Formats: sequence, structure tokens, C-alpha cells
Amino acid sequence: KFKAFLTRKRDVFVPLRERVARARNGGAELFISIHADATKNPKTGGFSVYTLSERASDEETAALADKENKADLIAGINFKEETSEISNILIDLTRREAMNQSAKFAIRLVRQMRHHTKLLRNTHRFAGFAVLKAPDVPSVLVELGFLSNRNDEKALRNRKYREKLAKGIVQAVSNYFSTTEEAYKK
Repeated sequence: KFKAFLTRKRDVFVPLRERVARARNGGAELFISIHADATKNPKTGGFSVYTLSERASDEETAALADKENKADLIAGINFKEETSEISNILIDLTRREAMNQSAKFAIRLVRQMRHHTKLLRNTHRFAGFAVLKAPDVPSVLVELGFLSNRNDEKALRNRKYREKLAKGIVQAVSNYFSTTEEAYKK
């Protein structure tokens, strides 16, 4: 039903923006950045998901437009012949739609994962992570848990638990695309 691909196949560092670029070059319709974090507080634990905040995106939109000279920035559209104002409006509208779709997926993901694992309080969070800044691809950053929390670390080391998490994520992706496709048919 879906074609999934990894931005890396082994444990090597790939710069954050390169991960996004690989996803965009691959024609991604949804980008999920998967992490296991650590904090100073060993009591902090549970699954969470981040999406880009409105405030964090505005400066990035302007910088992206200037850097790319408004050419082929979004879905192969060339903005060179448009005025700066029109280009910025089109880019902003595209980014807002990607952010809205990111939030819709995050909500579905949290609902689904509630059945599979412990959730961090305030499960859906907002931040300006670089991996969330694709202007035209809905993107989320998933924290599977915290390696600094004994229970999370133990669970994440368990293959069956990781499979359970993966199945929950796949189900959320399936739900997201099913409703997205239905909305476009109407």
C-alpha cells in the first residue's frame, strides 16, 4: 500500500537538512523522523511526537525562498517569473498546508499509539527542529521514548515492543492516507 524508504541504512550521521532533502528528492508524501532521546531527569519517559510551530516556520520560509531564489522550491514549480510578494504568499500557503497536515497526522499518531505504549505528558509538542522544515512535505519527529529512563530503555531493547510500536505507526500512516485520499475525492 505504501512505499517506505530510509534516509540512511546504517548508523552514520546524516546532517538534518540532508535527511529532509533525501525525503523530498524521493517524492515523500509524509516524513517521519524517528528518535530515542535522553534527558537529565531519569523519570521522564514515554512516546511523544513533534510538529513544526507556526512561529518557527515564518523565518524559515523567508530564508528558504531567498536561498533557493524561488526556483523549483516546491513540487517543481518555478517562481522566477512571479513577483516576490506572490512567491512568498504561495510558499507560505504551501508551508501552512504541510504544517496542517503534519498536525493532523500527529493527532492520529497519538490516538493510535495510546493503544501501544505509554505516552509522555503533553504528547503532541511543537518545536523548530530542522527535520520538520520541509516546505511541502508533512513532517513529524517521533520520540519513541527516553534512553535515560530505565523502563523506556528496557522496552526499546525488546524486539517485540519495537514491532508493536512499528505496527502502531504503520496503522496511523494508513489511517492518515485513507482520510487524506477521501478528502481529495470529495
